[in-house]
Amino acid sequence: MKPETLKLWATKDPRRPRTEDGRVLEVPAGWALLPPGDAALTRRVKATGPSWVIQAKKGRRTFSQGIWAPADTIARLQAERAGEKEDPKYTKRLEAGRARRAKEQEAYVVEFTVAVSLFLAFDARYRDLQERMARAIAVHATPVGSGTVARTKRIDVDRRAEAATIAWMRHQTTAYDDMKIPRVKGMRREVRRMLADRSRKLLGCYRRGEAMDGRCPLSHALESAAVAGDVGEAPKSEHEEAAELIEIMI
Repeated sequence: MKPETLKLWATKDPRRPRTEDGRVLEVPAGWALLPPGDAALTRRVKATGPSWVIQAKKGRRTFSQGIWAPADTIARLQAERAGEKEDPKYTKRLEAGRARRAKEQEAYVVEFTVAVSLFLAFDARYRDLQERMARAIAVHATPVGSGTVARTKRIDVDRRAEAATIAWMRHQTTAYDDMKIPRVKGMRREVRRMLADRSRKLLGCYRRGEAMDGRCPLSHALESAAVAGDVGEAPKSEHEEAAELIEIMI
């Protein structure tokens, strides 16, 4: 029989989490809290016996605050895990895994850059700008853990590329980041839709090969990105934006 694992929500009292329907439970005597951070150890604890996974919500994101389980189980599995880490074979496996993930990430950056470039599809006179823009968007959106829409698996890569382009343009070519948006339900989403329409119209000008002057916000954004090295930390709000974009597109 599979060990029972309850998913509960954190409260002010760490030993009194609550259920989805609001019931407050007491952590059993003899249990300890295993902090998050070691996914392999957490999986083993959950597979060994009863446990409580504690979650907390911040905005649209859900974070793990650890797992409650019998203290002796956690101690035993921690000792086993520590012994494994001292084995030279463990280090080799770890390095091999990192190398594999690095190759996968490198391949994905290339795939995503191509997908963005295909979505942009600028006229031949703007081909250089198209390539620079695709690279800038990919560098910004593809880092592991960035929380951008480029990291989701819920929609195809071509749709990720489209969503990431519109999100990048919202931050780079509009005044969105400085806007004072009223805290009215649906207002922020409506503003994003309006800015997305504006971005699509701007992309249309480049696709048709229309003459653009130096005041074009897209050219200015790419110049700024080049000065900054095309790299920037994703704004904290992008985690929420990614979730919203996925909801709209699926």
